[in-house]
Amino acid sequence: MSTENLPQSPEQQLRKPRVAVVFGGRSSEHGISVVTAGAVLRAIDRTKYDVLPIGITGDGRWALTADEPERMAITDRRTPSVDELAESDEGGVVLSVDPGSREVVYSEPGVVPKALGEVDVVFPMLHGPYGEDGTLQGLLELSGVPYVGSGVLASAVGQDKEYMKRVFVSFGLPVGPYEVVRPREWELDPAAARKKIVDFAGEHGWPLFVKPARGGSSMGITKVDSLAGLDDAIAEARRHDPKILVESLLRGREIECGVLEFEDGPRASVPAEIPPVTSHDFYDFEAKYIDSATGLVPAPLTAEQTEEVRRLAVAAFDAASCEGLVRADFFLTEDGSFVINEINTMPGFTPISMYPRMWQESGVEYTELVDRLIQAALRRPTGLR
Repeated sequence: MSTENLPQSPEQQLRKPRVAVVFGGRSSEHGISVVTAGAVLRAIDRTKYDVLPIGITGDGRWALTADEPERMAITDRRTPSVDELAESDEGGVVLSVDPGSREVVYSEPGVVPKALGEVDVVFPMLHGPYGEDGTLQGLLELSGVPYVGSGVLASAVGQDKEYMKRVFVSFGLPVGPYEVVRPREWELDPAAARKKIVDFAGEHGWPLFVKPARGGSSMGITKVDSLAGLDDAIAEARRHDPKILVESLLRGREIECGVLEFEDGPRASVPAEIPPVTSHDFYDFEAKYIDSATGLVPAPLTAEQTEEVRRLAVAAFDAASCEGLVRADFFLTEDGSFVINEINTMPGFTPISMYPRMWQESGVEYTELVDRLIQAALRRPTGLR
């Protein structure tokens, strides 16, 4: 039974909506998730919402954390962790899976569990597996708790780059050449799997990009210029994900575009361009988050190019059945055509991240962007829709 149409008590009618900001998680993007959540916590209008920060530690424990976003920033080139922010080393937070209740309970060994009250909406600031990939979204669907962003299917598709590309191809969207090595292929016959990649390079040329199929924030990606570096690149990608994706180099410009769901449907922001980063081989984790390489907003494109990339961004949003928000990443190739590289269903969300910057340039300030996403989630029911 959904709580969507349950009668509210006078206390529920008077109180502000309660937002649980969930962050951290078990993926290699744990630290970036904490940084992103800190920015969102600073931006949420406390006159409109009550806030409950919940961190997920690296080993998967849901922890109650202090509402102290100033502690959730990159310091001395180091990202923060939930373990540093948790109020207890042993206490845990549990969300009821009874859709008739949205109660959150805190417990620790030897202490009577403490009810923390109900949650009206979850803002899942999680990146990567165990959060952005449909797993948390499935839990929230079971619990009947509304949440910001895409549902189970779109989140899973957005996380798995192979199936993302397959969906795009089925909808007629342009993607670049790629190859996939699944875990079983590598485990049963690594020589044949390696040859598969070498044959791909023979067809499309070096360099290649070897990456985790279900990763993000450019972690685990290696640019491989020749056969000599292939084994190390495979090992690095598999350190993050046993399934790897291999892509050929697309020569051209990197263009990004944000999509935001409004009451009348999804709209695209002005696009941005990620210029070449001279101090890095490509736009990797260090360039994005540590050295704060910045893009050009808006991208210097023609009116026709801007219209086309915005159209493709919304088409990708619809193809994957996304909700709420998406950042779509493209290459503008040397022949003047756009190729979609990937979508991010929960993109980087600090005020200097590309997604908020594109929307700021489009007339939606950061605090309004956060508010719009929360309000959209509150309007949207859980379950089939």
